[in-house]
Amino acid sequence: MNELEVLLQRINLLEFHQKLMVKVLTNPNNDFYRLIIENGITEKETNAFYQLCEKISIKWAEQKAEGYVNFHPLLKELSALLPANLSIEEVIKACLKQGLYEPLFRELQKYL
Repeated sequence: MNELEVLLQRINLLEFHQKLMVKVLTNPNNDFYRLIIENGITEKETNAFYQLCEKISIKWAEQKAEGYVNFHPLLKELSALLPANLSIEEVIKACLKQGLYEPLFRELQKYL
């Protein structure tokens, strides 16, 4: 990757973080956005996280409908696929405060 490409990636990251910063400033409960900014998570990684949460939410709903009562494997799956510099505990706490995927994260919080 040449210097120009690296520079463009950094600019894109800064623009993404700037958009999130405005959201954090207007609503101090946007802890997940703050976590993204503090850990240098990219827009691509963030979108992948949202897709992962959608997938796991669907699995959780299906398993719950089938009578499952232990969702620890879903917590492990989510944890294993997070960006390396995020901890599952921080993510769950931040998402709950921000109101993201609340039913799923309330359930997964029980297994921490």
